[in-house]
Amino acid sequence: MNTQSITIEFPSDILLALNETEGELKQNIRTSLAMRLYILQKLTIGKAAQLSGLSRFEFETLLSENQIPISNLTIDDVINDSKKFR
Repeated sequence: MNTQSITIEFPSDILLALNETEGELKQNIRTSLAMRLYILQKLTIGKAAQLSGLSRFEFETLLSENQIPISNLTIDDVINDSKKFR
């Protein structure tokens, strides 16, 4: 898999204020961004999991822990799909 690096600058005391290592902060940024892009429907759940660096199951668990729906289906979507099977 090809990767791209993006540099984000922030005040040097942020790590101290957050009481996190650089690695922990990077992972938190990745998972937060992945969840946000999933909520905005910019990424599928699979791509968001990939961005977060988590397995799909781990990412779905993270979504659940944050009260974020795993499916974006509406009641109308389900009703329309069920009509197709009749």
